[in-house]
Amino acid sequence: MFRPCIDLHEGRVKQIVGGSLTTEPGDLKTNFVSERPAAWYAELYRQDGLRGGHVIKLGPGNDEAARSALAAYPGGLQIGGGINADNARAWLDAGASQVIVTSWVFREGRVDWGRLDQLTGIAGRERLVLDLSCRRRGADYCVVTDRWQKFTNSTLNQESLKQFAGFASEFLIHAVDVEGLCQGIDLELVRKLADWSPIPATYAGGARSMEDLHTVTREGQGRIHLTIGSALDLFGGTGVRYADAVAFNRALMG
Repeated sequence: MFRPCIDLHEGRVKQIVGGSLTTEPGDLKTNFVSERPAAWYAELYRQDGLRGGHVIKLGPGNDEAARSALAAYPGGLQIGGGINADNARAWLDAGASQVIVTSWVFREGRVDWGRLDQLTGIAGRERLVLDLSCRRRGADYCVVTDRWQKFTNSTLNQESLKQFAGFASEFLIHAVDVEGLCQGIDLELVRKLADWSPIPATYAGGARSMEDLHTVTREGQGRIHLTIGSALDLFGGTGVRYADAVAFNRALMG
């Protein structure tokens, strides 16, 4: 299933090469900057009946744009970026279907299970998505936080995903090493997620064609969804027509 996205940076809809998102402005590599506001994309997704998409706030200065997107499609979009126990309820009240949490539940490179349990208590398991975006380190896929720059001691495997699934209803997993490159998905990771994850997961990273969408749907055993960013014509790409992705979802749903 195709899942849409709205990535916000400095208040604008952008597509960014994932590994370049550091604290140094000169490191940032941007594939696309939209002239359209976030709410335009949210309204489009609403009109086309696309659910399960996400709004990601990449750093500060994105709250206003994020709220406008949620208002344009109430109950239809997840929200991530800076989510914690103090603001999760406010974002749900602003119209988010679910909140996505990552860095706040990892402290000093380790999972803070108390924080995760606290957030589950506030949002409810069904309205919490856990971002386990990862980078390769040897043979392992390690969870990274803080703009995908800091490695944690958590690796993705059957045991860890089973444990995390007790706190959330979905996972969002960017393959950071290929994010924004449009050079193809990390098929090994997709297959591992299909084998390991007891709950649905959305994979993002490297998608460049409709064939990738077919592959993720097939190899993901119908439980792994795909976000397409830089390759999508909505974001200046040439690899995937948005209309084709919408048609794929409609055909899949019968």
